[in-house]
Amino acid sequence: MIDVLLVDDHALVRAGLRGVVASVDDMRIVGAVADGAEALEALATTSPHVVLMDLSMPVLDGVAATRRITAEHPDVAVLVLSSFSDAHRVTEALDAGAIGYVLKDTEPARILEAIRSAARGHSPLDPRVARTVLHARRGEPAPGADLTDREQQVLRLVGQGLANKQIGRALGIREGTVKAHLTSVFQRIGVRDRTSAALWARTHLPPTAEDPAALA
Repeated sequence: MIDVLLVDDHALVRAGLRGVVASVDDMRIVGAVADGAEALEALATTSPHVVLMDLSMPVLDGVAATRRITAEHPDVAVLVLSSFSDAHRVTEALDAGAIGYVLKDTEPARILEAIRSAARGHSPLDPRVARTVLHARRGEPAPGADLTDREQQVLRLVGQGLANKQIGRALGIREGTVKAHLTSVFQRIGVRDRTSAALWARTHLPPTAEDPAALA
């Protein structure tokens, strides 16, 4: 039996993962917590084989928590489950000691197989993540490295919480053009939704003096 600790700040994600794990007979959930600090507390009273770890969380994020867990509990395998596939976040997580990295849009059956693989001591990597790592190791541009200036402006404003109409007014472009830029941006940085894009922007594209003022 594989014991799994879930770490994700979204209650719906935790509930969904509970359901996925409950659908098989060879693993069980021994805890489900909302941030890295709670994960460390849970590890004081549980002994999971695998920690399924989100990255962007309050209090203590997934990278810092992974670093602590792998140092203090070397027998526990940390498997990252994240929306981010950019080289910086992937490398950061793996360097912190994560044994594998899976994306949240992965099919449930593949997530279960990744958990089994991690429990066996293997290193499951989503193929998209593996490509990102290989590109980074070869010095090739990682996803997001080739954003145009306009795409960066749009993405920064998404990170500031502006809607498409507000971004259009701020940049003097049509709302449809904003949508087109975002479609391209999502593909380039390896995310599938606006929330993940906003989080990516806050991490990688801090506002600059040259950015247009955000209009309410």
